[in-house]
Amino acid sequence: MTIDQAGTYSFAGRAVKRLGYGAMQLAGPGVFGPPRDHDAALAVLRAAVEAGVNHIDTSDFYGPHVTNRLIHEALSPYPDDLLIVTKIGARRGDDASWLPAFAPDELARAVEDNLTNLGLETLDVVNLRLMFDVHGPAEGSLAAPLKAVADLQRQGLVRHIGLSNVTPTQFREARDIAEIVCVQNQYNLAHRDDDAFIDALAADGIAYVPFFPLGGFSPLQSAALSDVAARLDATPMQVALAWLLQRSPNILLIPGTSSVAHLHENLAAASLTLPDDAVAELNAIGR
Repeated sequence: MTIDQAGTYSFAGRAVKRLGYGAMQLAGPGVFGPPRDHDAALAVLRAAVEAGVNHIDTSDFYGPHVTNRLIHEALSPYPDDLLIVTKIGARRGDDASWLPAFAPDELARAVEDNLTNLGLETLDVVNLRLMFDVHGPAEGSLAAPLKAVADLQRQGLVRHIGLSNVTPTQFREARDIAEIVCVQNQYNLAHRDDDAFIDALAADGIAYVPFFPLGGFSPLQSAALSDVAARLDATPMQVALAWLLQRSPNILLIPGTSSVAHLHENLAAASLTLPDDAVAELNAIGR
């Protein structure tokens, strides 16, 4: 098994492998508090890099501070080709709630926290996570927070800027303020709101990183998905990831897991090619 079979995409000036790893699940239940098994969390991160992953997605509000400290402990000093992408714009309440953190001082503190806990002097990519609606994209001007992030970029603390939980309108507004290298929104077999958005980004050479590629807190379940997986001698989750890889060349995957075995199962999707009839069946799930 090699993840190189999924190819690479130019992202933040790097040739990034299209199968990466999302660190969110390394935190405790509800993405809050420490992991159930600290050593197992370190093992997953090391196994991902050993398997060839060179794109890890994280945030200092996972835990909070938990996943970044695990990444630092497991992988520092970092491989030269490893792209660590983080996000800011939210914070965690004492009750584990997800709260907006858009003010310039909050964004600056979030960048500093990410730098400290990852052990870096500059963050490769920072996604501004919009919080007009916690559950999905909602319209509203991102100019004020994005200008604050662009100022942190000018100070040399951030190399590249991305956006998360955004609408196409907000993306167009953002491009007048800063260069945007990626969009990170919810997208998977069953959640297809961004179909046209993905195609437009691909035409502009901009990476699209779907979060919850396997359904997130409510895993994908579909008779059609199970049928296709059985025919191809694959797991439903491998088929769901392979569908995303075939959907568009600018899609970069960051499936998360806290299990080394499950990590290798996810990465094996790189070698799975879906025939046209299977793709047609799977496309119907999201309609």
